[in-house]
Amino acid sequence: MRLRVSIGVGLAAVVVLAGCGSDPAPKSGTGKADTAAQTKQTRAAKLAAAAKVKANELGQVPVLMFHRVIRNPTTTDDRTPEQFRADLERLAKDGYVPVTAAEFVTGKMDIPAGAHPVVLTFDDSSPSQLTLDEVGVPKPETAVAILREVAARHPGFRPVATFYVTRDMFGKTVPEEQAETLLWLKQNGFDIGNHTRDHVNLRGKSKQEVEEQIGSIAQQIGALTSVKPVTLALPYGNQPSHKEWAARGKLGNVSYDHSGVFLAGYTPAASPFSRSFDPLGIPRIRAMDKKGDCAQFCSTAWLDWLKSNPDMRYTSDGDVTTVAFPKFKDPFLRTTYKTRALPY
Repeated sequence: MRLRVSIGVGLAAVVVLAGCGSDPAPKSGTGKADTAAQTKQTRAAKLAAAAKVKANELGQVPVLMFHRVIRNPTTTDDRTPEQFRADLERLAKDGYVPVTAAEFVTGKMDIPAGAHPVVLTFDDSSPSQLTLDEVGVPKPETAVAILREVAARHPGFRPVATFYVTRDMFGKTVPEEQAETLLWLKQNGFDIGNHTRDHVNLRGKSKQEVEEQIGSIAQQIGALTSVKPVTLALPYGNQPSHKEWAARGKLGNVSYDHSGVFLAGYTPAASPFSRSFDPLGIPRIRAMDKKGDCAQFCSTAWLDWLKSNPDMRYTSDGDVTTVAFPKFKDPFLRTTYKTRALPY
């Protein structure tokens, strides 16, 4: 009898313990409802934030094309240090934030709300763009030194750019010196792109010749830095007979697969989220003042136009995970970005 009582008490204790301290089971669906409400609330906040800055991530982006930055220009493509500094100061004043070509073509432009992306590109890997001194610091008056100087005066103005490399490699011929310069760019947040080995016009060239020019410099960049260029800038802006050859190809055991191929001019580029975006033919703008043809088609003129037409310019919502734009622009959105769309 005592044994049965003991067992009964134990069972009662178990029953009591099972009920103590535990909340009633949640009603079915309550957790899902809370999550849905939170998601809706979060989206509403994002929509309000996007509307506040008039975000338009389907707008146009200026991709500026620079060459040498030298004291005494010999071609219209050259900029003096003073001109280049003024170019950057104007961009900072107008609310632009530099992004790399790789960030642009992949849609990973992580810039503040209300800011506008600008892509700074440098062709031909000239020593005037980057030369390091004896302690590994960019020499004064080089493009990189000036960019870092301006960025230091304007917090938020990122000192990043894309350098399109040929075999000249910033005037270096010794592999170790070439690696030193390219690795400095890599380690300091700059982007290294492909510009063909010999800067030859690819128009009319055979597929084998195109792959030789693009693949050989890709192989050299990879061997020196382990970098695989994300983008290519076509010499003279001329596409090969089949423009896909510039995007993808193979030389020996080295393949290249570019997410973006850039031309030489002469308009702002479509947003990577827009139906108008052509990754195999992205326009750039020559960095020049309003003179001659450049009164309409170069950097000063286009930046003036974008400032006068803010509804046509890319304006960030500050959230790299969404693509925000006024809802009436929805027909321009690329279908691949529907899940990230934030029309307001």
